[in-house]
Amino acid sequence: MGNASPSFSPNPSRKESLVTPLRQRMLQDMQMRNLSPHTQNAYVRSVAKLAAYYKTPPDQIEREQVRAFLVHLVEKKVSFSLFNQTRCALVFFFRITLGRDWDFDRFPCQKQPKRLPVVLSQAEIAQFFAAIRRLKYRALFTAVYACGLRVSEVVALRAADIDSKRMVLRVCQGKGKKDRYVMLSPKLLKLLRDYYKAFRPTTTLFFGRDKSRPLDRSTVLRACRLFARRAGLTKRITVHTLRHSFATHLLEAGVDLRTIQALLGHRSLRTTALYTFVSTERVAATPSPLDLLGAAATGGAKL
Repeated sequence: MGNASPSFSPNPSRKESLVTPLRQRMLQDMQMRNLSPHTQNAYVRSVAKLAAYYKTPPDQIEREQVRAFLVHLVEKKVSFSLFNQTRCALVFFFRITLGRDWDFDRFPCQKQPKRLPVVLSQAEIAQFFAAIRRLKYRALFTAVYACGLRVSEVVALRAADIDSKRMVLRVCQGKGKKDRYVMLSPKLLKLLRDYYKAFRPTTTLFFGRDKSRPLDRSTVLRACRLFARRAGLTKRITVHTLRHSFATHLLEAGVDLRTIQALLGHRSLRTTALYTFVSTERVAATPSPLDLLGAAATGGAKL
């Protein structure tokens, strides 16, 4: 086989990633369909891995080779989400960018097991925040929990998104390229004002070393793991855990599912309904049908 295409090498230089025609064509196809930058990067990495596996340019790879590569991923026991993301990326590349008229049903998605999300109690949330000493991260993670934000949404926040008169926070172009409003807690507003006075952000609220650029997602994810360990929490905690906790705590406080759906920016109510299975308060408060039976039906048994 030939050498791997420089356009989809596993670690292309910045210059290559900008000028290589095949990579540029795929990027343009994704931009026309308004895919997020995060999805674009993930799709390009998937095609790069395919090219590296066969050590040949990806546009010279045939359908059965793609199928064999996906089988290889299954044998490696990669996660369900990584497998399905890779499958979607390759289907996009060969169907859209290269215009291959293949039977893509031969590349099925893997059925993912339905697992309930990890949720923190309110005491654990307080424990997590108590472990955060730096004002920037305390403000950032408080915003995630208080507003139910995703990582990409919190790092994209601007000062202009805070409406203190109406006490709402605007989430611009969240998942699915949708805007939405969420409540602005007075406690969060005070914390954000303290943060603003101390750091004077310009372009985005939460910036990295370069004040003109938002804080990197990976930095936020690492910080979350650090604070969870420092807090002594044993659950597997990610930034999304705070979002799950936001939804569950609202449900337990009596907020209806439709409102929670709007606050989270979910397209389907079925997605939001997952939290009815997570709320232990609701589960514990629901009487068992055994308790509804008369005493005669359950008592009087002899050893």
